[in-house]
Amino acid sequence: MSDTAPTERNRLDEEESPYLRQHADNPVHWQPWDEQALEAARERDVPIFLSVGYAACHWCHVMEEESFADEEIAAFLNEHFVPIKVDREERPDLDSVYMSICQQVTGGGGWPLSAWLTPEGKPFYVGTYFPPEEKRGQPGFADLLQRLADSWNDPEQRADMETRAEQWTDAIESDLEATPADPEDPAEDIVQTAATIAHRGADRQHGGWGSGGPKFPQNGRLHALLRAAADGESPRDSKQARGAGTDPRDGGDDDYLAVVEETLDVMADRGLYDHVGGGFHRYATDSKWAVPHFEKMLYDNAEIPRAFLAGYQAIGSERYAAVVRETFAFVQRELQHPDGGFFSTLDAESAPVDDPDGETEEGLFYVWTPEQVREAVDDETDADIFCDYYGVTERGNFEGATVLAVRTPVSALAEEYDRDEDEITESLERALNQTFEAREDRPRPARDEKVLAGWNGLMIRALAEGAIVLDDAYAEVAADALDFVREHLWDAEAGRLSRRYKDGDVAIDGYLEDYAFLGRGALTLFEATGDVKHLAFAMDLGRAITEAFWDDERGTLFFTPRGGESLVARPQELTDQSTPSSTGVAVDLLLSLSHFSGGDRFEDVAERVLRTHADRVSSNPLQHASLTLATDTYEQGALELTLVGEQESYPAEWTETLADQYIPRRLVAHRPADGAHFADWLDALELDEAPPIWAGRDPKEDRPTAYVCRNFACSPPAHDLGEALAWGTE
Repeated sequence: MSDTAPTERNRLDEEESPYLRQHADNPVHWQPWDEQALEAARERDVPIFLSVGYAACHWCHVMEEESFADEEIAAFLNEHFVPIKVDREERPDLDSVYMSICQQVTGGGGWPLSAWLTPEGKPFYVGTYFPPEEKRGQPGFADLLQRLADSWNDPEQRADMETRAEQWTDAIESDLEATPADPEDPAEDIVQTAATIAHRGADRQHGGWGSGGPKFPQNGRLHALLRAAADGESPRDSKQARGAGTDPRDGGDDDYLAVVEETLDVMADRGLYDHVGGGFHRYATDSKWAVPHFEKMLYDNAEIPRAFLAGYQAIGSERYAAVVRETFAFVQRELQHPDGGFFSTLDAESAPVDDPDGETEEGLFYVWTPEQVREAVDDETDADIFCDYYGVTERGNFEGATVLAVRTPVSALAEEYDRDEDEITESLERALNQTFEAREDRPRPARDEKVLAGWNGLMIRALAEGAIVLDDAYAEVAADALDFVREHLWDAEAGRLSRRYKDGDVAIDGYLEDYAFLGRGALTLFEATGDVKHLAFAMDLGRAITEAFWDDERGTLFFTPRGGESLVARPQELTDQSTPSSTGVAVDLLLSLSHFSGGDRFEDVAERVLRTHADRVSSNPLQHASLTLATDTYEQGALELTLVGEQESYPAEWTETLADQYIPRRLVAHRPADGAHFADWLDALELDEAPPIWAGRDPKEDRPTAYVCRNFACSPPAHDLGEALAWGTE
């Protein structure tokens, strides 16, 4: 450890975050966000320059190369500011606070987030990426630093800056902390309202939402559309029943499944999806989903497959199931820690094949030229079919190469090559296997190997759903990840969760998203396996949420725990962004856990949160998709599927029914038939008596027995789950 004053050297080599370590060799005297750095700003009476990004962020790399590696810019930054670098994946609270004012002031946001703060942490200037010199009306970074330093050192201008900082801090508090004085009842039919708006705004030509680029996955909208379609008569079905010839893509009233199908099809077939290796990139840069931003995030490869699983059940396309299997294979192959947890991201950039130590470029690992395909694929005709199917051309569509996308149907290729469709499919499979093997020899994108509790929770939930719908082997993968997080990040004695594990180092108190996402994952794993330890852990996390994040006076759940670090505002996370709203997932978790609880605490907290934010949700249900879905579950009631018996003795029909049917608001509650075993379960859950979801629901005729219940009304006990569900879905 150096004796040099903290701000006289770059301290990021002491950090575990891969993103921070990427900047450890910069001439900028980067500091982590800690008390040493903040105290240095106060002692020197200079502003803080805060730069927020993440390891797979393309424009973060660009700004580093252009500005942070520049000796002159670095010297000026070091002299006139305290430069602080933050990994937004480790510190989403800081990102939320300063991104709020960036969006309010500039009308947009993104990363790198650049903010200049008073020594007290109050912002007075914000932006995102700045070029080194003025470009297209955007100030050059060096000139901007000079202007801000001059203004800070001018008493009159500094007074203006400090006044602005106070005003902007008030704006942050208003945006992130505000709750209404008069809570309302949650809106009725909220999911139908959301689906109607989503249907109206969908891009019926290219899929998804928005007429231009970029296009992001909108998983919450897909779930809302699927629920609404399941709740009522599908116009597609009614048209077919009447023999009408109307195209389901014509935008007809409430044609919700068509919008889901169009969107899932384009996400699976075009550039967002990695056709060779499986898995999804972050987003599409254009309206046609042709060229992605190539980074791969763990959360996308959890949440997008969940939407595909639901779509598979509702629509029946085997392509959707294949996409999920391929994505899970990618995650296990490229993002899994040897001991079970999951790493965070893969970078968008990699080095050229002929210069593995050279300068990295975006997309190199994933794109193809015809020459590269022919080098990889042994059979010339297989290579030609591959190029025709995926649109690989000499011109390409990205930097002289091609992002793969399905361009020519198998049926058309069969006609062109005078082969049957099975032969074309076999040819494509051979070529895919060979291109995959060839791609393995390319320099790989960097991997961010921190393990985040919340993101692992999302992946655990997706795998558990996959175990129910596709293959129960996914439950073991999910359980290994949950065991990893519990071992390394959960303090059972204190009932507290840490956020990040990296190479044995554990850091950062968990945020609401960590508790909520992990709790929801554990609960879904219980639904998949019937292992009560997963339900008990979900209950522990639910109790921790109500203790550490619930504010009884404000009637809301905050993102940061009570007693945590004091920032200029304590944020809530109400809207869905790149990940679901942590408040929405927490409410959904608490509502589900209330069925297993011996008291009303979980339901009371969930209900009050929904009432507090009812007006915001009803005024913009798509922006608050997770809260919209939670409100819908609260209003309609969960569909309780109590399955009594030992899982190994369940009828095959039960497994098939759960796999095949899309059942919105489903809550699977396994229960042992044996009384002593059931008593052990109650002990594990710290319950004195059976909660309503299990009470009185005994096996009949000593056979596995199913009960389907909603809002305190139940089907007769049945040995046929499909028969019981027919009662519950009438």
